[in-house]
Amino acid sequence: MLVSKVRSVLPLARGLTTSVGVRQRAMEEEEGGEGLRPATAQMGTLIDVGARNIFSAEQDMFREQVRRWMRERLAPLQASFEEAGQPSKEIWREMGAQGLLGVSTPAEVGGIGASFLEETIVAEEMSYANCASPAMAVHSTICMPYLTHYGTVEQQERYLPLMTAGECVASVGMTEPDAGSDLQGIRTNAKRDGDDWIINGSKIYITNGWLTDCCILCCKTKPDAKRAAHGVSLFLVDADTKGFNKGSKLKKLGLKGQDTAELFFEDVRVPSSALLGKENGGFYQLMEQLPQERLIIAVHSAAHCEVMFEETRAWVKQRKAFGRTVADLQTVQHKLAELKTSIVVCRAFIDQCLELHTEGKLDGEMASMAKYWATDLENKVAGDCLQLHGGWGFMWETNIAKSYADARVQTIYGGTNEIMKELIARNIVKDK
Repeated sequence: MLVSKVRSVLPLARGLTTSVGVRQRAMEEEEGGEGLRPATAQMGTLIDVGARNIFSAEQDMFREQVRRWMRERLAPLQASFEEAGQPSKEIWREMGAQGLLGVSTPAEVGGIGASFLEETIVAEEMSYANCASPAMAVHSTICMPYLTHYGTVEQQERYLPLMTAGECVASVGMTEPDAGSDLQGIRTNAKRDGDDWIINGSKIYITNGWLTDCCILCCKTKPDAKRAAHGVSLFLVDADTKGFNKGSKLKKLGLKGQDTAELFFEDVRVPSSALLGKENGGFYQLMEQLPQERLIIAVHSAAHCEVMFEETRAWVKQRKAFGRTVADLQTVQHKLAELKTSIVVCRAFIDQCLELHTEGKLDGEMASMAKYWATDLENKVAGDCLQLHGGWGFMWETNIAKSYADARVQTIYGGTNEIMKELIARNIVKDK
């Protein structure tokens, strides 16, 4: 049961407390069950704890603990991470110690063993606290599942416990200078040499790339395959392997506290045991895991929309103009009404996707819809909310300025939104 899984997670958020009200709701739910929860739109704010039917009171307790840690511990570090262009290794280990990494990775293979909903809570609370760094989702939600689903027992035992502890930072090497959303166009190759593989090529825009300890590398292994998709394999490549070199940290428009790097592979020799999954089956493994990747992007985007709205509401209610608050202006009130409506409609769809995903029923089409819609909305909300902040919103020290910059890449990575529309359209026009 989900409750028992949540209980196994809660003690790991050490040193954090839960409010009496949430604890009381959890006890009442355990005794007699919980009725229909209020919708996000019906709460005092869009980020209040206790809404949304996909969650339980036990999960509310976990959320409160995570929220406190994100706000009190992680948020104050963001400025230093931005300045350095990377998080610290220490904060990765601290997140591991708090039980905030590998949350939905099964305990039997080295993870925490909760559900994807608890992992969603961690992602949402990072967004609510305006914490872009470290890139937890890439590490936990995108990389670790490859090992869970395709790794050998040896690979799982070697990597997953260390990743859960934050001792081994994971990255995934897909994008290349000439291959972005079109993964079949990659040029990085791996060739057999006896029992080993020799890897040559490069990857670009790799999140966690500078600090990575292990990269899940996408390589071409059968260049003469009839279809490019039939000749791609995945490899686990340790950062200390000879010939694996990291370029400089890339300077970005947003997400400045995340380390993003170019990776180079020159005659990198790895053993056959480094192959992750089936030889020449990598493209299909990527396709199987991309729905979760796109869903977690949508999760972050929806949460960003909610927190941007709440911070903007608070700002216009106290900002004075023409002898009254900005919130007293009808044009501002109408804009806030438009924003709230669009955000809560998006929230309902994302929660539906989350519910389906926890049951193993989310398909690629809906995941693409979620990613495209939520990230487009995030950019619109960021622009509208920055406008409502006036000149103050143009200052980098404000949350809205950073949110505006961070939002821009959401429609690009994980597959561009143009590609998302292509994927959605295929099912619309094909013959049934």
